[in-house]
Amino acid sequence: MIVSCKIHEAKHLTEIALKSKAFWGYSNVLIESWRSDLTVTEKAIANAFIYKFMIDKKVAGFYFLNPPKTKNIELEMLFVAPRYIGKGIGKQLLHHAFKKAKQSHATFMTLLADPNAVPFYQSQGFKIIDKKESAIVGRFLPVMEKDLRQ
Repeated sequence: MIVSCKIHEAKHLTEIALKSKAFWGYSNVLIESWRSDLTVTEKAIANAFIYKFMIDKKVAGFYFLNPPKTKNIELEMLFVAPRYIGKGIGKQLLHHAFKKAKQSHATFMTLLADPNAVPFYQSQGFKIIDKKESAIVGRFLPVMEKDLRQ
């Protein structure tokens, strides 16, 4: 079941994001260096579209969709707790985000992808449109976009 997040869940969502990122083999040093980028704040929950996937009263994953700017909306985060990765939860969350974006009259969704997530996003219709240098010198992250009108 996908439901909206509550303000008091910010810290728990942050921990899911950190653990999900660590699943891909990044060092603890790197994960900690990304903590501020992966932190979900109470303010974000109040001002953005943040939804969670619940299984047996546990948060299995969540997404964070920024409010739209003109016809574009940014998927800020989509994370699945490690024990639920590979079970279709990310796909369900992403499709829920597509519906929310369309309800907001967005026609394009963009995101900054972790390289490990590129095949997943491509399988859901995203295309790489650019790249952005990360905090790690010489490491570039793909900027991806999906046309929501299709």
